[in-house]
Amino acid sequence: MTSVNVKLLYHYVITNLFNLCFFPLTAIVAGKASRLTIDDLHHLYYSYLQHNLITIAPLFAFTVFGSVLYIVTRPKPVYLVEYSCYLPPTHCRSSISKVMDIFYQVRKADPSRNGTCDDSSWLEFLRKIQERSGLGDETHGPEGLLQVPPLKTFAAAREETEQVIIGALENLFKNTKVNPKEIGILVVNSSMFNPTPSLSAMVVNTFKLRSNVRSFNLGGMGCSAGVIAIDLAKDLLHVHKNTYALVVSTENITYNIYAGDNKSMMVSNCLFRVGGAAILLSNKPRDRRRSKYELVHTVRTHTGADDKSFRCVQQGDDESGKTGVSLSKDITDVAGRTVKKNIATLGPLILPLSEKLLFFVTFIAKKLFKDKVKHYYVPDFKLAIDHFCIHAGGRAVIDVLEKNLALAPIDVEASRSTLHRFGNTSSSSIWYELAYIEAKGRMKKGNKVWQIALGSGFKCNSAVWVALSNVKASTNSPWEHCIDRYPVQIDSDSAKSETRVQNGRS
Repeated sequence: MTSVNVKLLYHYVITNLFNLCFFPLTAIVAGKASRLTIDDLHHLYYSYLQHNLITIAPLFAFTVFGSVLYIVTRPKPVYLVEYSCYLPPTHCRSSISKVMDIFYQVRKADPSRNGTCDDSSWLEFLRKIQERSGLGDETHGPEGLLQVPPLKTFAAAREETEQVIIGALENLFKNTKVNPKEIGILVVNSSMFNPTPSLSAMVVNTFKLRSNVRSFNLGGMGCSAGVIAIDLAKDLLHVHKNTYALVVSTENITYNIYAGDNKSMMVSNCLFRVGGAAILLSNKPRDRRRSKYELVHTVRTHTGADDKSFRCVQQGDDESGKTGVSLSKDITDVAGRTVKKNIATLGPLILPLSEKLLFFVTFIAKKLFKDKVKHYYVPDFKLAIDHFCIHAGGRAVIDVLEKNLALAPIDVEASRSTLHRFGNTSSSSIWYELAYIEAKGRMKKGNKVWQIALGSGFKCNSAVWVALSNVKASTNSPWEHCIDRYPVQIDSDSAKSETRVQNGRS
């Protein structure tokens, strides 16, 4: 307890060192100035200022010019006006037992199996993954796959994605009262499903966006593409003044469910669920008052130059020619290394001076005394960040970041709850997590929230936002009718008999 108090005292002194030194100095100067007489001021003017006007005038002009130049050229703030997370209809809810049945029906419908599916080993493997995944019984599957036989067609995949995107956007425009024709920038990201015309073209057509909208479609960038889309929109908003940017993040399940026997490709079937988010950004000064957040930092880290990182998450064909996404055994090490690089870049931008000093001291000590100093100092990010939105990619991802960042259970509550309620919705998961924090009433004015997303390539991307007010949950929040039931206790080793699929079912 004493060490904690000493740490807090150290942090307070270092953080407020300027104020602790400035105010006494100001008091001394004020005391001296109060004793100056009119004669003293005349003497100061005639003995110094009058003879140095040639020096003082250019210095003053340079200061004014520099200040004006800084104000004119500095990037304009980017505001998050509002966002909307898609909530699928209740008839699409998929309990673990229902998900297992979907797997069974998809495999049975595979033409290469001739209508039979009597292999129980893969069912047992998937069942164990499901039970330990951290997902609950209220996640959502796509309508096409819920039919018997499942519709794993291009048309069904397009319908799934259109329902998600249009549903999220309709709610966003309803809540913000923004006319779609006011949108000047559009960024849509979907990693695995990219039809022609593109999804961004679909948005333009459905909502009749104007002809000069700057539209972008990001594909194949994995679960971290949501932050990449935000970063792209931010850069465009710094160039194009007085406009709105619309970001849409989603993923497709129908077209990418795996029906083969490769275990490394089966895992994604157990984690991914239907979801998507639409985000409205603005650089208009007048929008600050009604916006929820201001974007503070975005940091992108890409370790794809390393072969192991590049291949740890890869789409391809299995031995029988069925397409799926394989996860290599190196993914945990790759993710940890990439996260550390991202944090090393973000840390100096957000951490208080006290934490930077401690890290610097231990860094030098480790260089000088390698045998005695075993580890670098791990900064306390909770001194700079109030809320964490860690990509709900799976329990292992959340567990690793919770440990490495020395977070408390409440810090990862939003991530675990999102994984349980909605599953891994890919790039949109960090928005369901932010909606959770708001629904709990925890987001206060001035709070900072850190969104961390991981994706194939391999990439780790971060976005830091600051709340501009006490943020309340949006209308039609995905947590509106279930927030009081969270957080829940999840026993990863508990057996759920309802998930067992009987062999030889018809």
